[in-house]
Amino acid sequence: MKIFLDTANLDEIKELADLLDGVTTNPSLVAREEKPFRELLSEICRLVLGPVSAEVTALDVEGMVRQARELAKVADNVVIKIPMGLPGVRAVKRLAAEGIPTNVTLVFSPVQALWAAKAGATYVSPFVGRIDDRAGDGMELVAQILGIYENYGFDTQVIVASVRHVRHVVEAALLGAPIVTAPYRVVRQLFDHPLTDLGIERFLADWERAAG
Repeated sequence: MKIFLDTANLDEIKELADLLDGVTTNPSLVAREEKPFRELLSEICRLVLGPVSAEVTALDVEGMVRQARELAKVADNVVIKIPMGLPGVRAVKRLAAEGIPTNVTLVFSPVQALWAAKAGATYVSPFVGRIDDRAGDGMELVAQILGIYENYGFDTQVIVASVRHVRHVVEAALLGAPIVTAPYRVVRQLFDHPLTDLGIERFLADWERAAG
């Protein structure tokens, strides 16, 4: 499973860049950095070899396509993030015909994911955490999407998004999801376990006794 970092913070990306498979951003994350969007995107793309998702802000088809074409010029690894909806699906279909990779975001149902794949989306991002927040089952949605894509041989890859905790990553891996994107806090937690820390402390203590 590929692990993307969901952030626009350059310090977070620099710390993990050699291990990351990609980065996803959104307008909210970019706004926190208080830096011109294209300049920030260019820097991220230089740090990360894998795909970097950059989201359009237009809500109409023509606006989405126009912004997507401009963002795609920033770097070869830019992926255009398009919000789900009728205009978004139409924009994705046009961009796919032009060879511009897309990531359909804000997906909350299997039929939305089906439309995204039919339009030629490169990636689709179901928001599992937001579904769980409303007492739903985000990982069940991921399982349904994976099943539909397997049934019809779609090439669209699922990015498990809106990840809240390590368990989401584990569940995504058990389902065979190809990609998960998680915030810095969660990605850092993937390396850690209290029993690992305890084991290291005991090994060092035993070594000191043996050596001294």
